[in-house]
Amino acid sequence: MNDVINLLNNHRSIRQYKADPVSNEQLETIVTSAMAAANWINGQQVTVIAVQNNEKKKRLSELVGNQAYVDEAPVFLVFCMDFYRAKLAAEKNGMELQVTNSVEAILTGATDVGIALGNAITAAESLGLGTVPIGGIRKNPDEVIELLNLPEYVFPISGLVVGHPKDPSDVKPRLPLEAVYHEERYNLENLKELIDNYDQTMEKYMEARTKGAMVRNWSSGVANFYSTGFLNFGDSSSSLKKQGFRCSN
Repeated sequence: MNDVINLLNNHRSIRQYKADPVSNEQLETIVTSAMAAANWINGQQVTVIAVQNNEKKKRLSELVGNQAYVDEAPVFLVFCMDFYRAKLAAEKNGMELQVTNSVEAILTGATDVGIALGNAITAAESLGLGTVPIGGIRKNPDEVIELLNLPEYVFPISGLVVGHPKDPSDVKPRLPLEAVYHEERYNLENLKELIDNYDQTMEKYMEARTKGAMVRNWSSGVANFYSTGFLNFGDSSSSLKKQGFRCSN
């Protein structure tokens, strides 16, 4: 395997950070790498906001669900889907922005953010930095929008903590390839068995990682979150509507 593939396969989320700063050169490299990501129609529907102000980081750490590493790390990047520039393009050409009345805007914007976020993570890790994505940026979207002065047609999709790892975590086992990679059609055969085996792997991983304090498998965690846990995120539809995404009605 080459260095890029080794880097990708060695990914882990970091939740403890040193106070050492991330340089402006490193930040620009990370964001430039995110900007280079593939995106729909070259519309470049992503904006990245770097937050380094201590008061803002502390407030954001509260808004995303009291996740202390957002405050602890030197930089918190907020990845937004952004159709405001598209609005300016429409006005320049005497047209009306219509895509925000369609679910395509959210699908496109969220996808573009995800691809850009992946580039940013890889770039940061190639520089020896650690990261952890923060979906909790959507827990209190109205407050985040106000704090970051986001204009219409811009919405926060994910945060990304960036800093120097204090205590690198182990690489978390993933589902087996057969559960994720299918050829020609979706393969339902043996999927339950593959999940059962993966649950056993994750139980051993969690037990070792927490020194026996927690024994949890994959299916129980996913089932709990998608049954009731996700409700802690609230409903972003009203916030999306306020930002001009009418398809959220």
